[in-house]
Amino acid sequence: MSALFENSKSLPSLCDRFLDGSELFELPYERYADDGVIHRPSEQEAREVLSALGQRLMEVGLALHSQKTEIVYCKGANRKGSYECERFDFLGYRFPPRLVRNTRGQFFVSFLRAISDAAIKAIGQIIRGRRLNLHSDKSLTDFAGLINPSQRGWINYYGRFYPSRLFRTLKRIDEYVIRWARRKYKRLSTSIWRASKWLPTGKLVGLLV
Repeated sequence: MSALFENSKSLPSLCDRFLDGSELFELPYERYADDGVIHRPSEQEAREVLSALGQRLMEVGLALHSQKTEIVYCKGANRKGSYECERFDFLGYRFPPRLVRNTRGQFFVSFLRAISDAAIKAIGQIIRGRRLNLHSDKSLTDFAGLINPSQRGWINYYGRFYPSRLFRTLKRIDEYVIRWARRKYKRLSTSIWRASKWLPTGKLVGLLV
């Protein structure tokens, strides 16, 4: 079990002062600023820790986020039970039970991270907001420069775990490039297929990274 806590009312410096010095944080945990995850082997221990954490914050005038603090069951091949909450988001990643295949081709359930739905939505909004297809005055190199810094950051951060989920999102860039090419070059304007074949290796993702 993992107890997920978020405290939107506190600052990272307050967390450093009032949480790291607590006996609670002798337990296995991960924390970034005022978001964190504490790991316990049972639901009872997770609830005890959550109660103690809430009390500790109350002593210093802070409070846990009532809607984002929860106990999550990390379901996997060796943890086959069930619980009302079996997934959570943390630092742009979603942690759910996933069906995966091992090197022998056997399928099993594992608790694996991948880019979260919220992060995918945010990336999609950035790509759409750039309106890349309207930059018909730019060259392909200029066009790549408009998106390359952002895309490289996304790949370096989110592409380390379950990268296929991220690259499905980044394919939207290819769609915008095809629309850009059809807008810029008359010979490509009537054919999506011809425009897609015109791109280096058929996709911009390979060009940028």
